[in-house]
Amino acid sequence: MQALMTPEFWIAVGQIIMIDILLGGDNAVVIALACRKLPPAQRTKGILWGTAGAIVLRVILIFFALQLLAIPFLKLVGAILLVWIGVKLLLPEDDDGHANIEGSDKLWGAVKTVIVADLVMSVDNVIAIAGAAETAGGDHTMPLVIFGLLVSIPIIVWGSQMVIKLMDRYPLIITAGAMLLGWIAGTMAVSDPALVNPEVMPLLPKLPPEGWIKYAAGVSGALLVYAIGSGLRARRTAVA
Repeated sequence: MQALMTPEFWIAVGQIIMIDILLGGDNAVVIALACRKLPPAQRTKGILWGTAGAIVLRVILIFFALQLLAIPFLKLVGAILLVWIGVKLLLPEDDDGHANIEGSDKLWGAVKTVIVADLVMSVDNVIAIAGAAETAGGDHTMPLVIFGLLVSIPIIVWGSQMVIKLMDRYPLIITAGAMLLGWIAGTMAVSDPALVNPEVMPLLPKLPPEGWIKYAAGVSGALLVYAIGSGLRARRTAVA
């Protein structure tokens, strides 16, 4: 219980919520498209059951992701993926992947569509949330993940339109979110077991345990995402 009162825990909760809002904005669109052919009386059920199934599936995926992050070098791979996700967040969308999502006039058909579509689209969320949860550490990682996801549900499902409008009006929100992913990537990379644990691959040089290395890596990751994303965006704009 004492761990729940630490600043690190609540900072990680805030990161998970922000990640889910930024990377989960499409989920509300998927839900709307999947349930659009349902009778009005069943739409609320379709939304609730589809969202519940998608969240349960995501918790399971994050659980396995957290286990995999204990394998040497996988955190480095996850950090690279997070940098790519952050850069992609800063780039304009080229196409609309929602066009392939078909609605169903059957309740469980719509629920299945929501869950399957969310599974396909949730890889970036899973990696990012697992990385953010790692910053809290201890035995409270999974409760932290579940709590962050539960808090995010009403924001995504019912507040997504407002969030999208805010992002359109204040692009700085998206930039801050992309740099947050870069921060998580940096801190994840320098905590890889192969780089910090003397018992894992002992012949490999280890990073010193000083706390400033974590913050320096986080800042470097955030600046790297911003630099690459801004450069690619300027290049695309010039070509267009």
